[in-house]
Amino acid sequence: MIIVTTNEVPGYRIDAVLGEVMGMTVRSANIGANFVASFRSIGGGEVKEYTQLVYESRQEVMHRMVQEAQRRGANAVVGMRFDTGEIAASFSEVCAYGTAVVVSPIPAGQPGATAQSAHQAQGGAPAPQQGGHAPQDAAPDQPAWR
Repeated sequence: MIIVTTNEVPGYRIDAVLGEVMGMTVRSANIGANFVASFRSIGGGEVKEYTQLVYESRQEVMHRMVQEAQRRGANAVVGMRFDTGEIAASFSEVCAYGTAVVVSPIPAGQPGATAQSAHQAQGGAPAPQQGGHAPQDAAPDQPAWR
């Protein structure tokens, strides 16, 4: 599954648009995390209990969005975004959304082709899968979403 924040995938042609897909979760930190976080906030700096909650939430909503896209037959999501909100000052809402599409690689020699798309068009390895390794900004103790 290719996931991009852009409206197109360089080197790939959008063959079908399958509609908006999203994943959503509403979470609350447990009482222990809230207690520790309240003390940590006195001194300033990062509140690691809440950072962990946000990482876990983002991983979960990405996973749900990808599952919905796959159910529709997509092999990519374009225009992916995150949205967050607060519900009743105790709950955090996190949503990932984008447009599920079917893409095909543009072969070498055609306008818009890239080295990756040309390789895939020749029957090479499929496009990289999300979740193969932790992203650069992922929490060090959390695996990437799968």
